[in-house]
Amino acid sequence: MSFKSKVLTAAVLAALGATSLLANAQTIRIANQGDALSLDPHSLNESLQLSTDANAYEPLVGRNKDLSLAPLLATSWKQSTPTVWTFELRKNVKFHDGTPFTADDVIFSFARASGEGSDVKTNTADIKEVRKVNDFAIEIETKGPFPILPDVISQLMIMSKKWCEENKATMPVDRRKGIENTASFKANGTGPFRVRERQPNVRTVFTRNPTYWGKIEGNAQEVIFTPISNPATRVAALLSGEIDVMEPVPVQDIERINKSANARVISGPELRTIFLGMDQKRDELLYSSVKGKNPFKDKRVRQAFYQAIDIVGIQKTVMRGASRPTGLMVGPGINGWTDAQDKRPAYDVEAAKKLLAEAGYPNGFEVTMNCPNDRYVNDSQICQSVAANLAKIGVKINLAAETKGTYFPKILRRDTSFYMLGWTPTTYDSHNALSALMACPDDKTGTGQFNLGAYCNLKLDDLTKKIQSETDKPKRDAMIKEAFAIHIDDIGHLPLHQQTLAWGVSKKVELTQMADNYMPFKWMSVKQVAP
Repeated sequence: MSFKSKVLTAAVLAALGATSLLANAQTIRIANQGDALSLDPHSLNESLQLSTDANAYEPLVGRNKDLSLAPLLATSWKQSTPTVWTFELRKNVKFHDGTPFTADDVIFSFARASGEGSDVKTNTADIKEVRKVNDFAIEIETKGPFPILPDVISQLMIMSKKWCEENKATMPVDRRKGIENTASFKANGTGPFRVRERQPNVRTVFTRNPTYWGKIEGNAQEVIFTPISNPATRVAALLSGEIDVMEPVPVQDIERINKSANARVISGPELRTIFLGMDQKRDELLYSSVKGKNPFKDKRVRQAFYQAIDIVGIQKTVMRGASRPTGLMVGPGINGWTDAQDKRPAYDVEAAKKLLAEAGYPNGFEVTMNCPNDRYVNDSQICQSVAANLAKIGVKINLAAETKGTYFPKILRRDTSFYMLGWTPTTYDSHNALSALMACPDDKTGTGQFNLGAYCNLKLDDLTKKIQSETDKPKRDAMIKEAFAIHIDDIGHLPLHQQTLAWGVSKKVELTQMADNYMPFKWMSVKQVAP
């Protein structure tokens, strides 16, 4: 470790130590490789931010520990017609500032999530209207039959209309433009925890909500969230007891932590799929040596890239076995996934070279690859391996790895030619991935919102719309299979793997690990230790 790294590590541990002196026995200290970029729950559709914000804000419908639907701000819901749903709202609920929760807040929040700057438009794309029945009931009318609507809105969090208006936060924080407002730094939800302190990229302190409407199963009174980008520093802090929970655990440190006296690693499969995307729309790539045309518009080039990636090598050397190579954009546990379709083209450098030559690039070409270095497990190392793989077929990758704070705004503006992204379908259904990642981008409706390379096949789009409305499961699954077959044949994206969850947890802490990598504080407890 360099002198600079040692000084930084010492400074971080000293700060954590100072925090721990203030913490009581029911304080839980959590560290992640990056920070939640905003407290605004509509500003970024990224799981760490949504997971963090969901401790202060709540949707109408949430999730149980087994990921089944759970009533939160709605006590019940029913489909009165194929396109109209009625939601009965919970009474006697207050926002953290004491303002009563009513239907007006729901209508406002859905409109806010659909508006300019929102990054969660994909959850409202097929909603025609949200209507007030009375103060504690609403109707949601969809543009067509939409049997999975409750699943789709399970992460659309409700904000206080009054608070947003008073704080000039009626529009979401726009991460693409760097526009901030009060909702970036303060939170006023109905959730089980309140935000007491927010220092971006330093720490965020949550305290138990004494007026919460429901039961808080865990005994945590305070949760201190600290971003620690250096993996070695995170591990050292866990082993020394300066923090209680860390995520993710570097794969090379799992055995070491499990052998320690104070901590253990909780592992499990994650629903997230890591993949690579390519700009397939522009006539000339923004960041490439090829001028006057776009090589990624040629399927042979996309296939060459795919066959040049040694995913098994990445699994063994970079991920140390903590990943599952995939040929689909969804993994096991997502409705519509099938083992029969989850196949990758063979890793074959010579075949890839031949394809590039046939496409007119016998000597390869140069292109910039955008990659985060603090979002997914070993993300920058994966990108480095991909770059080394592609070098074998003559493709020179200019790797631009950066913190997610600048990475996401850049790629969400589609200011990229070749990029990495990870995606967990929030509905646990393939329609979500088809609609958000593979459908032709439409800024008006929000479909294809995260199809950042603008892959487009109208037949897949038509199937995606039909899948949304189909209620017959065998027919629906058959259409999902057909849509995936189109995307596979087109090589619309380059799926890599599903990463394995690995949380480092103090032996004095009990918590629930969910396959969507959410971390609800309400299920966290500090074990009582006898004096």
